Amino acid sequence: MPQLEKGSKKLLFAWAFYDWANSVYSLVITSALFPIFYGALFRMEGIETIHVFGVDMERGPLISYVTSAAFLAIALITPIIAGMADYLGNKKIFMKLFCYLGSLSCVALYWFSLSQIYFSLAAYFLGLVGFWVSYALNNSYLPDIAFKEQQNQISAKGFSLGYVGSVLLLLINLAMVMKPEVFGITGSDGKAAIKAMRYSFISVGLWWFVFSQYSFYYMPKGHPSSGSLNKLFFGGVSELISVAKQLKNQWMLSRYLRAYFVYNMAVQTIMLVAAFYGEQEIAWGSDQERTTGLIVSMLLIQLVAIAGALVTAKAAAKWGNIRILVVINSLWVLICIDAFFLETPADFYLAAFFVGWVMGSVQALSRATYAKFLPETEDTASYFSFYDSAEKWGIVLGTLIYGAVAQYTGDMRIAIVVLGLFFVWGIALLLRVKEPQFTPQ
Repeated sequence: MPQLEKGSKKLLFAWAFYDWANSVYSLVITSALFPIFYGALFRMEGIETIHVFGVDMERGPLISYVTSAAFLAIALITPIIAGMADYLGNKKIFMKLFCYLGSLSCVALYWFSLSQIYFSLAAYFLGLVGFWVSYALNNSYLPDIAFKEQQNQISAKGFSLGYVGSVLLLLINLAMVMKPEVFGITGSDGKAAIKAMRYSFISVGLWWFVFSQYSFYYMPKGHPSSGSLNKLFFGGVSELISVAKQLKNQWMLSRYLRAYFVYNMAVQTIMLVAAFYGEQEIAWGSDQERTTGLIVSMLLIQLVAIAGALVTAKAAAKWGNIRILVVINSLWVLICIDAFFLETPADFYLAAFFVGWVMGSVQALSRATYAKFLPETEDTASYFSFYDSAEKWGIVLGTLIYGAVAQYTGDMRIAIVVLGLFFVWGIALLLRVKEPQFTPQ
């Protein structure tokens, strides 16, 4: 196994190529095909609720609760796994473990059925855990494989590779679903399309597993840390606690983080439930129109997100990050109100355009703003671990609230409007934050 020097082109490409391998999960499964498949199973059975965990639960709240539970597990174990990987000096073996857990879980979705609901939900749950923990470990490699002046460029390259790879596989999967007979997939009454989606889940698992091997071949194991055995299990947790203590003396950073936690909780929840919402609440017509419409919508969101991030960066440079974040959060409020009234595919396409615009812009600008508020320190990794942890805990709370409101009211539309209130809260908190001051390099 070659040991490449830090900063070498081959090593940088191997790191970025993991985005090509794993991004198919977030687009094909999380955002596009699985929500369609999940809703189709309930429609084929002619039901909206299922008896699970001792209660009758509607399909929307059920998947939201399982997502919340998965992110709770991710939030709890990621700092522990990261600490263990750093202490033992073998990030690669932990990254492989969760990569393979995720890819196998994708394959296991082939057998997803309402009659085996616990096995099925476990496959969905473990896929989320595998993806997000392996993704966090891959991100933690960045300072190890790239010099500071290389990090922005190679990070962007990873994003681009992930986008191209995931869109490519999604288009192949779309062809399988729309024209299953061309791929030798047969069945009547829409069963061929369902079978094609099952094969698509296998394709995602295999794509993720096979292409990750290139990254694993070249990426280094890591370097063991010194210190007591406690660092093995609690090193990552100790870093988060240390940052939390330092925040007590950094008022403006603390204020910004509180605002970020509130509005990003709603952002991430909407991103996770958007396809489920569109699948259930929009009058698509036929099943084929529903499938095509939702996939086109997800592709539209991806394309517009890139443009939104670029335009927002220029606007922030002119008017300031906090002001633009207030504007973006205001747009999110309007989107949540509009979502309550969505009925037709045209309505959903228009909403998808604006969601894509603000989705790409709020993520990129939020992270950049956080970086500008950081104190002068060499330990930026710990601060970003804290930032990522806040994001995961926000997803736990957001999906839990969304599921609870949808279950209690029996209406996903009301749950979306409730999320809009968190954007209003986020705006109020952002107005207490001064623009970050920094000296251009």
